[in-house]
Amino acid sequence: MTHIHLPDSAPFGTLLGYAPGGVAAYSSDYETASDSEYPKRSSYRHYLDGIYMGYKWQCVEFARRWMYLNKGYIFDDVAMAYEIFNLRSVRDIASNSRLPMFAFANGSKRHPEPGSLLIWAEGGEFEETGHVAVVTEVFADKLRIAEQNEGHQIWPDGRSYSRELIATTTEEGEYWLQCSYNDATILGWMTQTDNDQHAEPTEIIDKQLFCLQSRRAKDRGRSTKSWLNVANEDEAAYVKAMHGHKLTSVGEDQLRYYVLSETAHESLIRATNELHALFMHATDFVLEHPKLLEKFNLPALLLPKIRQSWDNRLNELITSRFDFALADTGMKVYEYNCDSASCYMESAKIQGKWARHYGVTEGQDSGKELFAALVKAWSKSNARELVHILHDDDPEERYHALFIQETLQAAGIKTRVIVGFDSLQWNENGHIIDAQGKVLTWVWKTWSWETALDEIRCQIEADARLTEPFEPRFKQGKTPRLADVLLNQHIMIFEPLWTLIPSNKAILPVLWSLFPNHPLLLQTEFELSTELQAGGYVSKPIVGRCGANIQLVNQDNDIIEQTCGKFTAQDQIYQALFPLPRVDGYYVQVCTFTAAGKYAGSCLRVDPSMIISKDSDCMALRFVDDEQITGQHN
Repeated sequence: MTHIHLPDSAPFGTLLGYAPGGVAAYSSDYETASDSEYPKRSSYRHYLDGIYMGYKWQCVEFARRWMYLNKGYIFDDVAMAYEIFNLRSVRDIASNSRLPMFAFANGSKRHPEPGSLLIWAEGGEFEETGHVAVVTEVFADKLRIAEQNEGHQIWPDGRSYSRELIATTTEEGEYWLQCSYNDATILGWMTQTDNDQHAEPTEIIDKQLFCLQSRRAKDRGRSTKSWLNVANEDEAAYVKAMHGHKLTSVGEDQLRYYVLSETAHESLIRATNELHALFMHATDFVLEHPKLLEKFNLPALLLPKIRQSWDNRLNELITSRFDFALADTGMKVYEYNCDSASCYMESAKIQGKWARHYGVTEGQDSGKELFAALVKAWSKSNARELVHILHDDDPEERYHALFIQETLQAAGIKTRVIVGFDSLQWNENGHIIDAQGKVLTWVWKTWSWETALDEIRCQIEADARLTEPFEPRFKQGKTPRLADVLLNQHIMIFEPLWTLIPSNKAILPVLWSLFPNHPLLLQTEFELSTELQAGGYVSKPIVGRCGANIQLVNQDNDIIEQTCGKFTAQDQIYQALFPLPRVDGYYVQVCTFTAAGKYAGSCLRVDPSMIISKDSDCMALRFVDDEQITGQHN
């Protein structure tokens, strides 16, 4: 939330006053923040006793810090302040247990009390974020609050609150608050209590709404007809890779698709946005703790470049993907593919054209907004002039590259696709140029960062004289190596180098330690604990791709599924077993995509085995009204 700079605003970081309990409130007038004191976005992150409070000095940061210092508990991280009104518990830090918290609407007969959180809706004065303040004193005709990021003025001497709001108590006992701004709305207040009398109802969601259902399109004799436009390069490359006009490789499945409820869709949107924020917090935490960073098994020569990437290019993320398991027992995230464009084209373009060809109109296409979201992300990025798109001579990489090219061009950015490295060379000025003599400055790649790391590790082993940080090896007129391009200080790579951290599965135990028992996370440890063994677990290499070298073990210590691969030498993490649901003969995984870190679409991946791999198929996913899942009709 950002406010207009006022003449009497105190400079950023100025102490404004103390709320009850001696909790300091600070100015968040960002226009006056010192570039030397806050040289990077991560400088604004605030931790207390190793617990993330929020961004300095936002309203959410103050509310969470007040709760922690005065009550010993905190509320879960939220993307926007107004979302606090949807929370129904807080986490007690000492006992690592959950305490109930209830929402009471403005006008409730349950009055706010000192320590309640007052919540504003999004919109108006509070733009898209809403606002939160801490209630300090309650009277029949007024309410006093303490807050940050509203006004930025120093509180008068001896006053322990920032503002006073007009209140009205009715004869029926209802408590109504008047907002100071005509264009803003007070939702109500949140109170930690065991008594839910007069609280906003906690919606009981039918667990069936999180169960995928299989459907089949009607066979109208269209299975043998072409439906992708091969005049478009990306679609022609896709048809070539798939050996025909089809979404899935199995002939009998050409008419099959899956549906999921709108309630599940909304939950996936919230989960994706919240999890992205959690993974970013964990990434920052790892980079601030060298001993923890060692567990990620990254070359020491690369660490300065990773930190530099995090400091300078935090907001340069374009594509990323979460992998979820959804069932009537809950929704859990497996991992975050923060360095992957896999399945973007299938979701954004192919499944929509499949549905139109086969006449599937039920619900809505789960990837219908993905292309536009990517175009918007590119438009807001710093990529300018010419973006080189690099990929190997691989059929799948080819259509992914051409699809991304289409999103870039739609954003008004010029592109050039390059296969391999043979056409690149070093020029006399130490820059890498293409066959037309154009210098590479912006690059989108299909290769994972781990591929470059393999090459760097080989170089380190071959040359013990290498010093930190790693630098490309300039040889005029010669073809550069993969690492020379991807780690070149003159070239900005998408996705940024820092994505190595959240994509590494070593981030999962860190997340669990920072946000234990979070409803979207699975318990994950660096060492196999007796607790994990008792409930069954999954072992994964901290660095691995495409479902390789994964082992599923049940509570009886029996291996129920495993895959092979080239990552056997990597350290392992151990994650609680939460199997994918099996629906109509396939184990089904829901993936959500982000564009610039925000939810942008979904897709479905299926496999006869319990582990999704690079060979697992995509199938069309449609979001339908809840009644079409539960069978209840009005």
